[in-house]
Amino acid sequence: MILLRPSVTFMAGPTNEEALLLLEDAGRTCYKSEYKSDGTIKDATAFVGRIIKRGHESVLEHVSWTLRFVTDRGVAHELVRHRIGVAFSQESTRYVDYTGNKTDGHCQFVIPPWCVGLQEGIFAKDQPLADLPTFEWLIAMTAAEGAYKSLRERRGWSPQQARSVLPNSTKTEIVVTANAREWRHIFRLRLSNAAHPQMREVMEPAYDILKKRCPSLFRNLKPRKRKTCTSTT
Repeated sequence: MILLRPSVTFMAGPTNEEALLLLEDAGRTCYKSEYKSDGTIKDATAFVGRIIKRGHESVLEHVSWTLRFVTDRGVAHELVRHRIGVAFSQESTRYVDYTGNKTDGHCQFVIPPWCVGLQEGIFAKDQPLADLPTFEWLIAMTAAEGAYKSLRERRGWSPQQARSVLPNSTKTEIVVTANAREWRHIFRLRLSNAAHPQMREVMEPAYDILKKRCPSLFRNLKPRKRKTCTSTT
């Protein structure tokens, strides 16, 4: 089997200047207000800032960004719950054959952040493991891979039939396009300490990408980390 770390990559979307100039143009339509300057980025930034402060965030729906997430299917199931102003294209377990040539017959699983000491790549059975829970997780992944291969190669099941034995840790790729208003909403929810640790694991780099791409819309959205209690047994 192949072990992977989750990742996020930028695919498409406007620059900070492009986004703000478009949003200013769209926003002024609502008020039929005229430009009081030569339409510089400085004035657009101030205008959009006022719109956000007033809560008129529907204007932000005019700009969108597209990101590609490599994560496990559990996280993908959470992502697709965001439905307003969002488009998804996800790797299909119905048609992707995990015994095929693209992965040299290996199933791919995403390493959970709480599994200690695992390295990306083809798992070596003689690799030393840091703790027993990680070992048990690997046993489960090995069993799932073995069952999938057996059902495909020996029993003649199709990919859409054999996928029933694949766990949530199975790697998937999902392309997500969302407008600025919805990305802001997603980050507020998914960067919280209350969010699932694996969701935060992909939302941190997603937030960093869009904050760098368009700081005027995304900076200062990241919630402060709250202190958490620890327990001993």
